[in-house]
Amino acid sequence: MCGITGVLDFGKRNRIEREEVKKMTDAIHHRGPDDFAYLIEDNIGLGFRRLSIIDLAHGQQPFYSEDGSVVLICNGEIYNYKELRQELIAKGFRFKTECDVEVLVHLYVAYGIDFINRLNGQFAFCIYDKKQDTLYLARDQFGICPMFYKVVDQMLIFGSEIKALLQNRHVRKEVNPTALDQLFSFPGIVSPVTFFKDINSLKAGHYIKVKGTDVQVKEYWDLDYPLESAHQEEKDEDYYVDKLEDLLLKSVKYRLNADVPVGFYLSGGLDSSLVASMMKKLNPDKSYKSFSIGYPRAEDSEHDERIFQRLVANKVGSIHKEIEFDWSEVATRLKDAVYYSEAALKESYNTCSLALSENVRNSDIKVVLSGEGSDELFGGYVGYRFDVQRRGFERQGGLEEMLESQLREKLWGDPDFFYETNHYEFRNTTKAVYSNKINDNFDTIDCLETLPINKSRLDGRHPFHKRSYLDLKLRLSDHLISDHADRVNYANSVEGRYPFLDIELVDFVKTIPPAVKLKHMTEKYILKQVAKRYLPDSINKRQKFSWVAPGSAQLLQNNVEWINDMLSYSQIKRQGYFNPDTIERIKRIYSAPDFRLNLPYDTDLLIIVLTFNTFLEVFDMPSI
Repeated sequence: MCGITGVLDFGKRNRIEREEVKKMTDAIHHRGPDDFAYLIEDNIGLGFRRLSIIDLAHGQQPFYSEDGSVVLICNGEIYNYKELRQELIAKGFRFKTECDVEVLVHLYVAYGIDFINRLNGQFAFCIYDKKQDTLYLARDQFGICPMFYKVVDQMLIFGSEIKALLQNRHVRKEVNPTALDQLFSFPGIVSPVTFFKDINSLKAGHYIKVKGTDVQVKEYWDLDYPLESAHQEEKDEDYYVDKLEDLLLKSVKYRLNADVPVGFYLSGGLDSSLVASMMKKLNPDKSYKSFSIGYPRAEDSEHDERIFQRLVANKVGSIHKEIEFDWSEVATRLKDAVYYSEAALKESYNTCSLALSENVRNSDIKVVLSGEGSDELFGGYVGYRFDVQRRGFERQGGLEEMLESQLREKLWGDPDFFYETNHYEFRNTTKAVYSNKINDNFDTIDCLETLPINKSRLDGRHPFHKRSYLDLKLRLSDHLISDHADRVNYANSVEGRYPFLDIELVDFVKTIPPAVKLKHMTEKYILKQVAKRYLPDSINKRQKFSWVAPGSAQLLQNNVEWINDMLSYSQIKRQGYFNPDTIERIKRIYSAPDFRLNLPYDTDLLIIVLTFNTFLEVFDMPSI
């Protein structure tokens, strides 16, 4: 994959400057250190940075249609490109390279933008049709590849990372407080919201069409579970196990296609271990490199999974690379984590991911497979089991319970559906943390007023499917895949691939009844039946184990100077977003030698404050 940038002057005022496009593209050099290119024509400018993975000698972009009227740049991998390529060749199209994304330009000529529904891959692309004077930007179904954009003064400015847009003179830097409120309220921020006001993240499964002066954002795919009332023919368990295994093997095989070495991340849990074992089954004579992280200090021992990581590495015969991590590593890498994430963070483990991708790069690996997406699709989080226990539970009376139910009805269309937290109650906490200036304008930034999800996808669905949909929208796409995976991988020029996020696999998973995914209160039951064929019981029967890293409490207790400065009373007061008296009280609690947060279930309030203030400093953002 790569990094792309561009500017479309749809006002036709000849405002494209080559040097500016070059600066935008250079800002994301880390996404593609192997090659670069620019295209400046009339009122469009495109920039491209290449990370060479397939057809190393000939995969340079942009790609053009045979008559030169359609131009494409793409950050992505098209996994079913060989099948699509043969189909296009049969139609008479000619290819100049073996590169996977070359199929896109010919697919567009053959089918128009609807070709996007034929893709199995991870992608963010720009297609410019000169004859139609039309530009398209698109992002894959799960938001694996990022795409940011801003529309200003009849110009569309876009790029794979926000730091590219900030190089354009038409883009002003301003904080978006709604993003901060989302971070407190949900697992992460939610597209189209970013921490930069008026800079949008294109939502997963969407594309932008610009024709003339008309700019439209359109949805082409969403996770659409069946209605609970709809009749579903439930097949026997072996059918689901066999079909799931076949599709997952196919997905892993797709993601092993590369002209460079491929490795994998190994957490010691079910998902990454199963991916590793399938890689071994597909290529039994090959020794892949595996990468993991461990916590040697006694205070972090409950989060240390090295015994399980080593067990799987030995089983699949990988060349295993370990990193040891503690609070000092978090302190050293936290500013970089914020810079590459372009956002404040809710946890500190992006620092671990940065160290992992650095180890991958230093091991001469460009591509890694990982297990993201499984928990959201198969019920890996504790909330799925709690939903079963709550169903039919009669709510207690009381004013706060009534107000909470009203808020749940507004958010999810269901007064009895609990997601992550009691939002009405937690509002008191966030308002205590916010400064008076923020609270005075709270109605304008309240993220619960403008939650950008399609509630119709929740209406009438089984609670398992409701939670799965929300996990995909509020946790996976913009948090686990974006700031926690794509950004920190590409910080070290590494591409992540995610076998569980295969569109063909997900379309099948939608048909598996909830009772088969969560059976006998066993999370990911049906996936574990597949894993029985690959993994020892010590891995397969492990309960879900969340990956966490030392949080703000340990940083305070170890008296890290720059963190003390960032959280100082004067700094908090000067920046103006938080109440310095409240922050002082929280600091005293967190600094107590025996204080521990139960991560990830407790919200680490100070890591949000710390990383937000770091965000303001790193990007030189204005105070309120």
